[in-house]
Amino acid sequence: MAAAIVVVVALEALLPASVRPESRWLLVAAGFLLIALVIADPGRINRSSELVRVLSRLLMVALGLAAILSTTLLIHQLVVGNDLAQSATRLLLVGNAVWISNNIVFALLYWEVDGGGSVHRASAPSALPDLAFPQHTSPELAPPGWRPIFIDYLYLGFTNALAFSPTDVMPLVPWAKITMALQSLISIMILGLVIARAVNVFS
Repeated sequence: MAAAIVVVVALEALLPASVRPESRWLLVAAGFLLIALVIADPGRINRSSELVRVLSRLLMVALGLAAILSTTLLIHQLVVGNDLAQSATRLLLVGNAVWISNNIVFALLYWEVDGGGSVHRASAPSALPDLAFPQHTSPELAPPGWRPIFIDYLYLGFTNALAFSPTDVMPLVPWAKITMALQSLISIMILGLVIARAVNVFS
């Protein structure tokens, strides 16, 4: 999870000025929050305490705002056209960076909220999960007491963004359905606009 956050912060920091949020304090805040979170709960970052929960929520807010701003700026630049839209290679690189950042942020959100969070899933796994993984619907495919880890949510984030719909993980509750639908919508907007503009530049 910590490595995924570092990737998001790095990708956002490397974006060109026209797409990178001017409020760079969001990235700085995310970096400091991650350091504080690792210090407060070294290892898997799953210790149950009010401080860890607050730090984790603040980190999600900072990353979410940065992703929203960069996505909005990218879509704006693609619609109105600027120097970024004149280079297909640069456009594809920037578009991919924003798209990957979004998917990781959504994966972190799924990981943070599903079943009450990672700590709750570890200590008191719910018989009725918010997200149904194949191991939930087919228990014979998993060892006893199986529960999803971050890589499962990362896989969910990317497959949902690529397929524009659930693949092997089914949303069972309203928040999960709304979040997955929103991610699919954002993904198709980014990919559609970036590819269309790149094809236009090539032609």
